[in-house]
Amino acid sequence: MVSTATTAAAGAHIEVCNVGHWFRQPTGVLQVLDGIDLRVQPGEFVALLGPSGCGKSTLLRLVAGLEPATTGSITQDGERIARPDPSRIVVFQDPTLYPWRNVWDNVALGLQARGLLKSQRSRVDDALRLVGLAEFAKNFPHQLSGGMAQRVALARALVNDPRLLVLDEPLGKLDSLTRIAMQSELVNLWQRAGFSALLVTHDVEEALFLAQRVIVLSDRPARIKAQITVDLPYPRHRGDPRLAALRHEALRHLGLDESW
Repeated sequence: MVSTATTAAAGAHIEVCNVGHWFRQPTGVLQVLDGIDLRVQPGEFVALLGPSGCGKSTLLRLVAGLEPATTGSITQDGERIARPDPSRIVVFQDPTLYPWRNVWDNVALGLQARGLLKSQRSRVDDALRLVGLAEFAKNFPHQLSGGMAQRVALARALVNDPRLLVLDEPLGKLDSLTRIAMQSELVNLWQRAGFSALLVTHDVEEALFLAQRVIVLSDRPARIKAQITVDLPYPRHRGDPRLAALRHEALRHLGLDESW
């Protein structure tokens, strides 16, 4: 059953130790990550900020187990991450819903693939209630707004009771008003379910609104330039002068502060 209690113990402990990563290209070797050291504590929400193309999404893929790091190690609760696992779920920018399956069936996909749907059908209903879509269970993707479709994608992730949610710009394609609303919903889901979260975003305000800690990466090959602790309670208020100060700090590390 999908948990609705806030419990940091449910979250995974992730350690990224001295990770480097290269891609082979016809013109040679392209290094995208260099000496990355990063820890995500159980139940912690961490955001990655950095220039486009610096390697943020590559780092997420490595943490998710979608491909191995060239050098260094990545572990979950002390065990080396070598392949994808249901305890680590990725939510992408595009919700990638199957148009011929209704909302309920899209959310059930992971359980069905693992042969668990027959015995755990109630988890689909729990996940839909958690994201506020129980009444839309029989609707099809073409009948949903962008925000609703992304909530279906989140429910599809949560139905597996993940210990780590890997978020690759999940709100990037939403309009600004829907995006603001979804940011608050994402915080609520994280607090209620207790998973650890690792988010990639290009939006400084979004990173500071959501995360407890923001990691600023350099240009490619990415190195960690700064770590910003966002020691503010939830729910956060966008007009908070402390957030404004942290925003200037993040922009300064990104080399953009003079433009504001």
